[in-house]
Amino acid sequence: MKILYFLYHWLIAVPLFIVATALTAIITSIGAILFSVDFWGYWPPHYWSKFSCWVFLIHVKVVGKENIDKKTSYIFVANHQGAFDIFTIYGFLGHNFKWLMKKSLEKIFLVGAACKNAKHIFVDDSNLRAIKDTIGEAEKTLQGGMSLVIFPEGSRSWDGKMIPFKRGAFMLAAEFNRPVVPVTIEGSFSKMPRFAKQVSPGLITLTIHKPIYPGPKGFNTKQLMVQCREDIESALKEENKGESLGYRDK
Repeated sequence: MKILYFLYHWLIAVPLFIVATALTAIITSIGAILFSVDFWGYWPPHYWSKFSCWVFLIHVKVVGKENIDKKTSYIFVANHQGAFDIFTIYGFLGHNFKWLMKKSLEKIFLVGAACKNAKHIFVDDSNLRAIKDTIGEAEKTLQGGMSLVIFPEGSRSWDGKMIPFKRGAFMLAAEFNRPVVPVTIEGSFSKMPRFAKQVSPGLITLTIHKPIYPGPKGFNTKQLMVQCREDIESALKEENKGESLGYRDK
């Protein structure tokens, strides 16, 4: 079976994925420029993500979809286990959104341009000042039910456990007084961790937790960060709970 999947992966799945990625990037860019940014910036990548999971034999189970309202603007914060986190959220979250993403991703051929045309928010996440510089752009995004999705770890896990969170996502939530929704992705580390070159088929579970609403005085950033981490960790398998040890040496 391993040999059959190896052949299928490299001779069928990967070529189909490359073609689908290029076509999706082109369609997204053209649609976003000529027509609606919100429509074309979401739906082509949404179906591309579902296709990507399908072609690599990844099944996604969604838990907690009833916890969110499509007409409400949220700030989604998710853990980042592996490469399939992108497809899992884009394909199965069920809510239109924009990414808050590293500026370095803007350089990816075709994909970077598509993300820019779709008005995703690029930010240098190396310092808090850079995060603050995105506030005006993010404020325009959080309108009419549009939401933001952020990986507060900033990069993928090295061992399946969570890296310490950066404060940027929670500063935005506090600034705009928007509800924050913790999201747990479980299983993507074993499907394609950052050091792997081949996808392993199987199940990924996406858990959408209940929104955390600001109090009368807004959010306490530190408390919000702790609560989100606890909620996300609550839906992880035991071996993936706790703090990653590998990131310190990277």
